[in-house]
Amino acid sequence: MSDAVTLFGTDQPPVEGQCFAVGPWSFTLENGALRHIALHGQEAIRNIAFLVRDRDWGTLTPTLDNMQVAQTDTSLGITYDAVFQSADAKLAVRVSIDVGPDSLVMSATGDALGPFETNRAGFTVLHPIKDVAGRPVRVKHSDGSIEDSVFPDLIEPWQPFKDITALTNQVGKAELCCAFHGDTFEMEDQRQWGDASYKTYNRPLALPWPYTIADGERLSQSVELSWTPCSTTPPSRVETGVVDATFPEMALVIDAQDALRLARHPGDIAVVNPQRLLCHLDAELGDTPAQFEAFAAAQRACPDQVFDLELICLFADDPATELSSMAAQMRDAGFAPDSVLVCPSVDRQSTPPGSDWPDCPSLADIHTAASFAFPDVKRGGGMVSFFPELNRKRPPHEKLDFVSHGLCPIVHAADDVSVMETLEAIAHITRSARAIFGDKEYRIGPSTIAMRQNPYGSRTIPNPDNQRICMAHDDPRHRGTFGAAYVIGLACALAPAGLSVWTPAALYGPRGVIADDGHWPISTALKGLAECAGQKIHSTQVADGIAEAFVGNVRLNANLTSKAQQSLGPYAWSIVAANAGETT
Repeated sequence: MSDAVTLFGTDQPPVEGQCFAVGPWSFTLENGALRHIALHGQEAIRNIAFLVRDRDWGTLTPTLDNMQVAQTDTSLGITYDAVFQSADAKLAVRVSIDVGPDSLVMSATGDALGPFETNRAGFTVLHPIKDVAGRPVRVKHSDGSIEDSVFPDLIEPWQPFKDITALTNQVGKAELCCAFHGDTFEMEDQRQWGDASYKTYNRPLALPWPYTIADGERLSQSVELSWTPCSTTPPSRVETGVVDATFPEMALVIDAQDALRLARHPGDIAVVNPQRLLCHLDAELGDTPAQFEAFAAAQRACPDQVFDLELICLFADDPATELSSMAAQMRDAGFAPDSVLVCPSVDRQSTPPGSDWPDCPSLADIHTAASFAFPDVKRGGGMVSFFPELNRKRPPHEKLDFVSHGLCPIVHAADDVSVMETLEAIAHITRSARAIFGDKEYRIGPSTIAMRQNPYGSRTIPNPDNQRICMAHDDPRHRGTFGAAYVIGLACALAPAGLSVWTPAALYGPRGVIADDGHWPISTALKGLAECAGQKIHSTQVADGIAEAFVGNVRLNANLTSKAQQSLGPYAWSIVAANAGETT
């Protein structure tokens, strides 16, 4: 087995960027995008890229060619061609990057070769969240008006700013202006998807999508960064890393087919020894009595395991009727879960800004009906998808015993660095969730690198060649050392939120712990994390590419980078007993 397969579960090499520095600017050029743009050594912009999305919001990978670089002591010029394919049409884009002491400009001119279908085609700019969240920003609009505001502190469910022509904020001892040309731009708070950024993008979401760029039509856009000195430096937020919480119980998710397999092989659970199993029952699949019977069979085979039910209902008619029928089927099958989370099937799909909400009974009516149908078990609500859906359609938490949502780090970007950077946003997500439902019991549902269901399109993206693909159903890194390091990083990032349960994997399948022959490396990490359940969290931190926590008498450590650091190799990790008498 190659080193790449050991680390990443695939022979596909990671992307290597090229570093540049000109005057006060430095950045990495990677696959045509500018990443980690720093001004006087401090990150100012996380990313500028010309991106094209397909009808399922998947990111199209362009063919890059004709790269040319010209650099002097005081200037830098880069040009390249990018060709995007959508069905039988192409979008041929010429990109130029011009950098001088006072400005950095990225421009693009694109021509459609055939009718080109897309959800979005144009520049995307990411502002980082560190030292930016909750800080002042000046927004210039197309009519010339100026809006003095702040980047959202708590995660904003809808666009915080629209009709943007420029954004100005402080970066260290400089004032940075980011100006947009060639289209209408708006911003979304990308933290709610897990990205550690605020994203400014072209073409308002309220406009129809997908749309078609006509054959022969030309688009032209640019993004310009400029700066002026500033006399003061804003204080950085201090994170102590000390928390007052206990480590959550672990669940693994199974569906009805998995339950039948577990019933035949109950020893499989010992690979990780989670405290709980989360049973996913989907009424859209039909034959719900058989699904309940499968879970009942697994419960009989694993009598010491705690079972929870994730119940996806149709709610085409009266919710009380459907839920009463489900409860009767559950009793007839002999399945007795410890808790039931009820979610309407239509809420698995996102309702973007400007779209109509699908027909569905109110969440208040649904959870009132659930209280009668399931009176003797814990009842939960929230979303079986991700935090944006919960943030935009908030549950009546006063009617619930717990609230839950999932996480996924490959919604918008799937390279190795971006996946690990999503851990920066976890604290923002959990703090914003707590602002919605307070001290209610909080659970994190299935949260794997790969996506089990796509709220933003008609399907998850197939990945037969084991590549790094956004919104993929199967991500090879789950099967490598990378996946184990990521899950330890996720555990460290989630620790301060005071969760009761988290679900970091499935039992079987592409997001599972059991392989066709043996089990994946992630299972060893998860077994160690499962043993931490109920233990006091003394400290935890994710910073500078290292995740670490002190839980009970155990120390967790993971290197989240491809470079060796702190005696840990690339994506290496450890879960070890602390030294006798060691304290925080």
